[in-house]
Amino acid sequence: YLSTRPEVVNYQNYIGTSAPITFNGLVRHYDLRGGSNMADIQVNLIDKEKRSAQSHDIASLLRPDIQKIAAKYNANVKLVEVPPGPPVLSTIVAEIYGPDYEQQITVANEVQNILKNTDDVVDIDWMVENDQTEYQFTINKEKAMLYGVAPQQIAYTMHLALSDRPVTNLYDEDAVQQIGIVLALDEKEKSTIQDISQLKVASNQGTMVPIADLVEISESISAKSIYRKNQKRVVYVMADMAGELESPAYAILGMEEKLKSIPMPEGYSISEMYLGQPDFEDDYTVKWDGEWQITLEVFRDLGIAFLGAIILIYILIVGWFQNFKAPIVMMVAIPLSLIGIILGHWIMGAFFTATSFIGMIALAGIMVRNSVLLIDFINLRTAEGVPLKQAAIEAGAVRTTPILLTAGTVVIGAFVILFDPIFQGLAISLMGGTIVSTVLTLLVVPLVYYMIEKKNYK
Repeated sequence: YLSTRPEVVNYQNYIGTSAPITFNGLVRHYDLRGGSNMADIQVNLIDKEKRSAQSHDIASLLRPDIQKIAAKYNANVKLVEVPPGPPVLSTIVAEIYGPDYEQQITVANEVQNILKNTDDVVDIDWMVENDQTEYQFTINKEKAMLYGVAPQQIAYTMHLALSDRPVTNLYDEDAVQQIGIVLALDEKEKSTIQDISQLKVASNQGTMVPIADLVEISESISAKSIYRKNQKRVVYVMADMAGELESPAYAILGMEEKLKSIPMPEGYSISEMYLGQPDFEDDYTVKWDGEWQITLEVFRDLGIAFLGAIILIYILIVGWFQNFKAPIVMMVAIPLSLIGIILGHWIMGAFFTATSFIGMIALAGIMVRNSVLLIDFINLRTAEGVPLKQAAIEAGAVRTTPILLTAGTVVIGAFVILFDPIFQGLAISLMGGTIVSTVLTLLVVPLVYYMIEKKNYK
C-alpha cells in the first residue's frame, strides 16, 4: 500500500526489532521493543517543496486505509509522526490505578471501549499483553533417577534444542568478530509440544529416553507485565487524535459521566484526576496524562504569569501617575486585545495554543502603552488649562499617528511567523490583538477616562 502512494519516496522495515532510535522513540521507549510479534516501518516522504500537504495531513490521510489493512489481519497499527510533539507516551494517556490488578485491566478495557466510541480518537491501544499460553515442563525427579537421567541433563537438552544459541565458534583468521555455530532443530521439529516432548536424552545405561516419560506438562496463561509509575501499579491506555478537533481536551471533556457508567465491584467507585497521582490505591482512579497534562500545566503556569504581569503593570502605572483609578482605565486595552485574539484564531481556523497565550501576555504590555500615551497627553493638556473633553478629543487626534505606526511594526514583525506550524498562535495573537485593540483603544480609553474624571473638572 505504501509503495502505491505518491507521497512516499521509500520505506524501511524493521521486523522483530526496533528501528534506529529517534527523538520520538527516545520519549516513547521504542528502543525496548522487540519480538516476533512486533515490527516498525520507517516511511520517508517526498520533499516538502514538491507537495502542498504537511506531513501531519499526510499521516491523517493515510491512517484510515492503513487501519483497514490492520483490521483485516487483526493487527494493532499506530501512525506516529517524527517529531511527535511534546515528550509524552501518546496524545491521550489514561493511567488506571486501583487495589486489584485484574480489575484495573477490566476498567482499562472499558476506557478503551469508551475512547473507541469517541469522535476523532484513533490508534487506541493499551500496555496489556493478550493471553499467551504457557507450557511448563515439570521434571519428575524420582522417575528421572530411576531411568538413570539427571534432572540437569533434561533441562540442558531442552535449552540446547530451543534456544538457538551458538555451541562453539568457527575458526576464521579473517573474521573481525567470532562466528558462532548454532546447533538447532528444524522449525517443524519444535513447533508443537508433542514434537518437543519427544526429544531424547541418554541414560546411564546408554538407552535413549524420551523427555515425555520424565516430565509432567501443564498448560497455563503466562503472567502479564505489571507496570509501575512512582511505585504505584498502573495500567496504561493510549490513543491519538485526528480529524477536525485535534486537541485531547475535546476527547476528555465530558468523560466523567461515561466513566461512572462502568460497572464496578460493590463498595468501589471510579474517580478522575488531571494532575498528580492518587495518594492511595484503595479505590480506582483514572488519571489523564499525555498532552492533556502538559496542556494543563502550561496554561496554568502561563495564567499565573499573565496575572503577575498585570499586577506589575498596574503597580508601575500607579507609581508614575500617583493615581489608583487611571491605571484601571489604561488596562481596559488588555480585554480589548482579547477580542482581536479570539477573532484572529476564528478567522484563521487555528487553535488557541500555548504560543497564543505567550502572545497574549506580550500584548498586555504593548497595548497598555497606547493607553499611557493617550492619558498622559490628556493630563498634559488639562494641566495647561484645556477642558477635559477637548483634551480627550485632542489626545485621540494627536496620538493616533504614533500609535498606528508602532502597532504596524508589531503586525509586520509578527507576519513573518504567521504560517509557522508551531508559532502561528503567537503571530495570530500579536496581529489580531494589536489591530483590534489599537482601533478600540483610540475610541474607548479617552471616552472611559473622560466619564470617570469629568466630575473632578466641574
